[in-house]
Amino acid sequence: MSHTITPSGRSVNPWWIGITVTIATFMELLDTSIANVALPHIAGGLGTSLDEATWVLTSYLVANAIVLPLSAWLSRLFGRKNFYMACVALFTISSFLCGIAPSLEALIFFRVLQGLAGGGLAPSEQAMLVDAFPAAKRAAAFGLYSIVIVLGPAIGPTLGGWITDNSSWRWIFFINIPVGVLSLFLTSRLLTDPPQLIEERRRIKASGKLQIDYVGILLLATGLGCLEVVLDKGQEDDWFGSSFITTFAVISVVALVAAIVWELKRKDPVVDLSLLANRNFALSSALFFIFGFVLYSTTVLLPQLVQSLSRYDATTAGMILSPGAFVLAGMAPIIVRILPIFGPKRLIFAGFMILIAAFWHYGQIDLTADYWTFAQARIFQIFGLSFLFVPITQVTYSYLPLEKNNKASSLTNLFRNEGGSFGVTFANTILAQRSQFHQSILGQHLTPDNSIYRDWLQHATSVFMHAGYSAVEAAKRAEGQLYAILNQQASLLSYLDCFIGLIIPAFIGLILALAIKKFSAPAKAPSAH
Repeated sequence: MSHTITPSGRSVNPWWIGITVTIATFMELLDTSIANVALPHIAGGLGTSLDEATWVLTSYLVANAIVLPLSAWLSRLFGRKNFYMACVALFTISSFLCGIAPSLEALIFFRVLQGLAGGGLAPSEQAMLVDAFPAAKRAAAFGLYSIVIVLGPAIGPTLGGWITDNSSWRWIFFINIPVGVLSLFLTSRLLTDPPQLIEERRRIKASGKLQIDYVGILLLATGLGCLEVVLDKGQEDDWFGSSFITTFAVISVVALVAAIVWELKRKDPVVDLSLLANRNFALSSALFFIFGFVLYSTTVLLPQLVQSLSRYDATTAGMILSPGAFVLAGMAPIIVRILPIFGPKRLIFAGFMILIAAFWHYGQIDLTADYWTFAQARIFQIFGLSFLFVPITQVTYSYLPLEKNNKASSLTNLFRNEGGSFGVTFANTILAQRSQFHQSILGQHLTPDNSIYRDWLQHATSVFMHAGYSAVEAAKRAEGQLYAILNQQASLLSYLDCFIGLIIPAFIGLILALAIKKFSAPAKAPSAH
């Protein structure tokens, strides 16, 4: 395998670079979900309501979404290594500040800084992997990256639950500090910018004409930031019944449409939308959106399901996700080996076929399900996802010149991130609406003229009377128990509707896979030395 030259002039195996950049990305992805289960503790510790505390999550997502599409441009402006190290440093410092935040307002502000820093990490890593590895070895590098993409959000709730159950919520932020310091040290020793990026920066400096696309940056930041607020707060505020959500939705649409028109007309745009004219790149962007949609929606749904219906604690609920992540880790090297044999198109098609079967399997779960029933369903789903990430990534770069890698990684990460946001919104909205629907339908059958209802109520009342309650109290308790069962059944049915509903984006992915333009796989690289 070819080696990369470090800043000190030494030759280094690109796998060391892969591991180095993966450390910080794992830390950032962990933080997208680790605070979720800690919100009640944060609200209690800072003396605020749970509704107000949710801005701890929203502020991070908004800031993250704003920086993602700008990361390629910022890498060109400051140098990719400099930009990446600045992101790691800011993420580490803001994590410490989050941990010592004295108030909710301070915590939200520091989470914005953390989100701005985190948004630049994943796109930079993806571009670094493309540049560090020869074409024939990139699939293996992205196998490592795919493990991190799934493992981070999966471990987040488990680790966050364990920390908050056994220590202070502040430690969910403090644990980032040693990871960030290690990442900074390794990055400074091992990474360097690729020749084409160095030459581009040299030309910009020599010309003395750095045209900053202020309008494009403002429009994208406004549009994506407002969109993230709408997605995160929409269901909570009754969507367009709320003037707050309606206002933000209108601003988002206007700003994003204006941004698209503006960026397409500019000679040197901050986000290169012309890349979407490349068929395989456009398809891979759509496929990454679906990948994020189904991954993040189920990462939210499963822990909620077992906590609300099976009464699992936060740590155990998070553990439902862990076995699937380890399956992905085992599948990654297998996918890398069979990719040249079957090609990305067939593997992507197979992955979505498995996902459709997995979501149908989720839809058959009932109230008697135990831990392993849920864990096996998750393993089935992740088995399908393992066929997607590496092949889709190979499709992304199949027809792109090397100098476009940085811009491409920013866009694909944006699509994956937005897919995740839309997926979480889908899960929360369908849950709320279908739960009300099923309560209404089931409640229609609980009428005095229904013999099954009367018999059950009489039986339950007699059981309570035998337990020592008066006739009036026993009747009230019987009705209360029946209502609790109805709510539980309606809640389960709404979760099953969500899982069955995910068959639709998986089927769309199946169709998109058929449209992928055929390309030659990279030749096998020589053995490492």
